[in-house]
Amino acid sequence: MNDSNDGLIQSRGEYQAALLQAFALIAESSASEIWMCDADFADWPLNEPQVVEQLTRWSVAHRRCHVLALNYDSMPRRHPRWVHWRRHWAHVVTCMTPDDSSHGRLPGLLFAPGVVSVRLVDRVHYRGRISTDVDDAVRLREELDALFQRSVEAFPASTLGL
Repeated sequence: MNDSNDGLIQSRGEYQAALLQAFALIAESSASEIWMCDADFADWPLNEPQVVEQLTRWSVAHRRCHVLALNYDSMPRRHPRWVHWRRHWAHVVTCMTPDDSSHGRLPGLLFAPGVVSVRLVDRVHYRGRISTDVDDAVRLREELDALFQRSVEAFPASTLGL
């Protein structure tokens, strides 16, 4: 992490670089869970081969990846590698969508407790922060727990036809 700017994110490129850096840290960690939140993950590098490889290295028994989005419609088109990975790791990944009361409050956030968080605060100007601060982690966990409690399952790993 770049200490010279205290982990500040000030552009779309820096945001994507911070996400890539965070996925690399997560892959090397023993984090038991990952939380991913975004309206639609349009700006996330989930289709990058290294992200899918890093998630595969991280994914072992007893790990959980919690995903929360307003809309998953563009995921198969924008992130086919991640969607394919998710099919193989459906026992690890849970995809949810918030109820109507939470739609305006959904953060852009990648969070691995005890490892790293990347939070996008201003979606228009791509302002945010990458952090390893423990106090940040406690606040984020509380916020995410509240959002997920008011969410329902969405985006099934596979669809069954008759």
